[in-house]
Formats: sequence, C-alpha cells, structure tokens
Amino acid sequence: MAKTSILLVDDDVDHRTAFTFIIKDWGYEMTMAKDGFEAVKLCGRKRFDIILMDIKMDGLDGLQALAYIKKNLKCEAIENIKAESLNTQTPIIMLTGYATVPDAVQAMKDGAYDFLIKGDIEIDILKLKIENAMEHFKLKEAKVAGLLGEQNIIIGRSPAFKKILELVERIAPSMSNVLLTGESGVGKEVVARLIWSKSSRANQVFATCNCSAVSKDSAEDSLFGHRKGAFTGAIVDRQGILKSAEGGTVFLDEIGETTPQFQTKLLRALQDHEIQPLGSDQVEKVDVRFLAATNVELEKEVRNGNFREDIYHRFTFKIRVPALRERLEDLPELANYYLQRYALRNGREVSGFSSQAMDILLKHQWPGNIRELQNCMEYVVVMMASDQVTESDLPEFVTTGPAHKLPASASEPAQGGVITLKDSEKSAILTALEFTHGVKSKAAKLLGISRKTLGDKIKVYQLTQYMSSKDGGEDEALDDYEDEAPGGPGPDLDDDNPVRH
Repeated sequence: MAKTSILLVDDDVDHRTAFTFIIKDWGYEMTMAKDGFEAVKLCGRKRFDIILMDIKMDGLDGLQALAYIKKNLKCEAIENIKAESLNTQTPIIMLTGYATVPDAVQAMKDGAYDFLIKGDIEIDILKLKIENAMEHFKLKEAKVAGLLGEQNIIIGRSPAFKKILELVERIAPSMSNVLLTGESGVGKEVVARLIWSKSSRANQVFATCNCSAVSKDSAEDSLFGHRKGAFTGAIVDRQGILKSAEGGTVFLDEIGETTPQFQTKLLRALQDHEIQPLGSDQVEKVDVRFLAATNVELEKEVRNGNFREDIYHRFTFKIRVPALRERLEDLPELANYYLQRYALRNGREVSGFSSQAMDILLKHQWPGNIRELQNCMEYVVVMMASDQVTESDLPEFVTTGPAHKLPASASEPAQGGVITLKDSEKSAILTALEFTHGVKSKAAKLLGISRKTLGDKIKVYQLTQYMSSKDGGEDEALDDYEDEAPGGPGPDLDDDNPVRH
C-alpha cells in the first residue's frame, strides 16, 4: 500500500526539520516546500493526501497559497503558473502563531480543514488532527467518487471461511451490531467491509475509527466531536466520525483498547444512538450501524473489569475470523493473488510457484496471518531470480520459521483434516474461475500460470463446466471474446485486500 503523502510548507528550516522528523516516524511520506510559491508549483504536479502549511511566510503567504490550492485563485505573485492545482479536495491544516489566529479562522472559512498553533503543538494532537483529516477526506472522496456500495468478493473456499461467508450473508442485511474477533492480520476489516457492502447501507459511508491509533484523551474527540471552546485550541465546532458517517456504518477497530470513560459514552451511542460532543450540554441523535473488531479476548477483559459487559452484549453477533493456519486450503489462492498484485506493481512477469516453494508456504505457521503473507509476496517479487518462485526466493522468516507437519506424500489425503497440495490446487483453480466468471485468461493471470497450463489443469481435474472446445467443451473463442470485452470481469489487483470492487 502506498504511504500517505504529506506536503509540509514552512519557511522556517528548524520547524520543517522538526515536523519532518516526527511525522516520518509515523510512517508517512514527506515532501517539503520552503514557501507558498514552491507549494503552489508542487500542487500543480502532484496530488497529496494532506497539506500542513504555515500562514506567515515571505513572498507568497499561506492564505494566498491556500486560495490557489483549494480554488485555483491566482494572485500577482503566481500569475505565470499555468498548471491548475491537483489538490482542491486535499485537507489543509494551517500552522499559525498566537498573533495570527484570526487569519487561521479566515483560512478555515476559505477552505482549510483545521489549524494548529505552532507554539502549543502537542505530538498526540498533531497526530490526531492528521488522522482526522485523512478520515474526513476519505469519507468526502468516497461520496464524490460514488465508490460506495460496491460488492466485495473475498478469496476463500475453506470450510472455516465458508462458515464466515454464510453468516455474513444472513446478518449483513440486518441492523444488528457485529463484533469481529481474531488474531492481528487475519482480515477482520475486510470482513467488516463485506458486511457493509451487502447491507442496506452499502450506498452510504463506511467510516473507520482505530481506537488504538489515537491517544486515550483524544479518542472521544475523534468519535464524538467537540464544540467551540471545549478545550484550548477548540475555536470552531468539529464533527466527529459518528456525525460524519450519518446514515452509514462505523467500524470501531481495536475496540478492546478503549478506556472506561470512553466506553461509557460509547454505550449511549450503541444503546440509544445518542452522542454528546465535548463541550456541549445537548444530546444529538445519530443514525449509524456499528461494526467492531478486536484481537484481545473481550470475555476475559470483561471478567477482569477492563471492558464493560453491557457494551460487549450490545454486539448481537460475534464472528471469529480464523487464522491463516486454520484455513490453509485458501493459501495457494491468496499467495497467487498477492504475487500477481505485487508483480504488476513492480513490472515483473510471474508464472507461479514451484511445488517445493508452495510446499514450504503451506508448512509455515503464518503467525502474522494475511499481513505476513502480503509481506512475503512483496519480498518474493523483488527478489525472485526468474519468473517462477522457487525455494531460494522465499524470505528467511518463512524458510526457517516454525512449520506444520504435512503428510509425506502431498498427493495422498492428509490425516487430521490437513489438505494436500492437489486439493489446494483444485480449490484455487475453481475459485479463480468463479471469480472471473469463467474467463480463463483472466483466471490464469490471477493464478500466476499460463492459459495453456490452466486448460491442462481443467482437464486433469475434470472441471467440465469450464471446458472449452480445446478442453472438450464450449467454443474457445468465446473465452477470448469475453477477455477482451470492455468492462469484462476480473480482479482489481490494486486493492490492498483480496476484494473485488
């Protein structure tokens, strides 16, 4: 996944250095501009996710640069710039000194998202404002682009995962709150998005609040919002995530990390659909559906007094998302999906895995689950010496890590329910063909094998419903026609999860 890109505009080199050091440590990609003129030129060439910009700068100040970036309004100092801004929708946080607070208020009226007083900046508040700005922008962009309500298809045919999908089909249309549990990296948010996509709110907002990513003191402000004067620096009203997602779905990630004070306010929202913004004596109604996730044992946390039992029981359905080692049948499909995705991103040609490489992948315990598999496939694409992944291409944490005991012969049925490589391959092929609506060239590309190899496999496994004339079934030309038809089926390989939008 591409890093969030931030443009920092400040004519003070010490401020630029300090901000950059802090923000890059959070995993963001930083670009610096020494004044408003340089910022305007950069915004005509590249789109940024967030802009942090000082107001008082020599030459072109922050207010003039803001007018150009948000509204393409030029002034005398930038009349010679021809490229229009690519950042009219980008949230801009203004940086100001005490004496220029009125200018900051004016900047917000002119389209800035928020502002920070330079002399009073606290690290947690800076981080919170960046995260809130990103969430706000994602909600706004999703509405504008009309990308909400798309259906998600998750790769997975194992019995353990099929149970999840069957349950999702039944509960998604309801208004019931759902709690997703499971280890880190298993794909809890992917399942949450699938529930949302199949609900009656699929054409409305899906908003995420990562309860562990913000400081405990800032979590309430992030979710419930505040009123002007609620605390130092709160000079305007601010909507929280719940109000921003009105009519939609809110996903509370890592809900087990919340404080008792936060849980008290959350219970009111869950139970009565009411919130009270910080600094307000008025109760407001909100219309959202709640989905949540945690990797901690909430029942144990309830017994230990760390999590409210009444909140726990407000989630009617609890779904445990299985670890990757519990659904090894899905691993070949998932591995091929990510191999293809990272190969496209890096301009590499791939043909799939050697049997030895796949055998090692199947034996690995995958303590980091899907996230670890993603990391492994990205490593492989960069390091592989040929178009086929071999044992020597795999990272050391896979080849030397703790392994499962698989049967000596991969072609014989496994004992104790462990799948064979042959079973995995057939399952992967079936999933790919279903995923691409039978278009074999697309299925082959998804699996990382040639079109001819896929045809041979279809014959070996006697998948008669997918046989063409060359395989002993329908006309081969139909597959070629479907493959080239505009808007034909196929996976979106730029996504971060095995989900087709």
